Amino acid sequence: MARKILLIDDDRLQFRLTQANFKNFQGEHYELDWAETYEDGLTKLMGGGHVACLLDYQLGERDGLQLIRAAVALGCRTPIVFLTAETAERVDVAAMEAGALDYLVKGEITSRALERSLRYALKLGDTLEALRRLATRDQLTGLLNRREFDRIMTEEEERVRRFGHPLALVMVDVDHFKAVNDTHGHPAGDIVLREVARRVGGLVRSVDRVARYGGEEFAMILMQTDRASAMDVARRVCAAIEREPVLVSENLVLNLTVSAGVGTLPDDGKSGSALVAAADKALYAAKARGRNRAVGFNEL
Repeated sequence: MARKILLIDDDRLQFRLTQANFKNFQGEHYELDWAETYEDGLTKLMGGGHVACLLDYQLGERDGLQLIRAAVALGCRTPIVFLTAETAERVDVAAMEAGALDYLVKGEITSRALERSLRYALKLGDTLEALRRLATRDQLTGLLNRREFDRIMTEEEERVRRFGHPLALVMVDVDHFKAVNDTHGHPAGDIVLREVARRVGGLVRSVDRVARYGGEEFAMILMQTDRASAMDVARRVCAAIEREPVLVSENLVLNLTVSAGVGTLPDDGKSGSALVAAADKALYAAKARGRNRAVGFNEL
């Protein structure tokens, strides 16, 4: 199946010209999708079904620069090639600064130039995504890393302050994990952490975030979630780990449990750091009360 490229341009003639150029590509062939308004273009771009976007500078009352900035602010990572009828350097620079990976001057577009630009944007987009993953993901588990966790917490703290939505944090720790490493070795411990991460990550919504907080400890950031709902998630995490042993090798199967602590904003603090402290205290309480359980900060 051909990969889709989105063209956002209010000129039907430009759509037909781009279609004609696509037919002359020498390498990969793409399917061209078209949006002729700012609103439709932004909606399709954020839909995630396109591998790249060709974006016109002029879009009625608003321009492509505004659309790029809006898309980037919403988390768009689709590679964008900017199309402009102007040759002024300020437009080119502004497009690149806004987030475009390449630009083409409409009057100079040929099939070869367009194909080269798309190939370049796709390759650069893959490279940037790989670098972004290295910067934000834990290498062992694939979950978000501590640095990204801290960044998200700062953002969400501000969102709670502005809009008043509740935010919940569930801290999860593998019980007796040191014994796994000491008895079976660190490779076995790594397998346990990856499997726990997989199960924990499978219990959250797409809007939530899960990070490896450090060592054998995981953090679940639950957006717009109150204490009761967060406690339900924490209990389900404990049950998901206890329910099924972890297969380490053909000759080694481990029964594991985890403990969980729950805190919420704004009930348990006024800042992200206070929320972390609250959830951490609740986690230690869960450990002290026998492990394999979830405890809320309000229960201390």
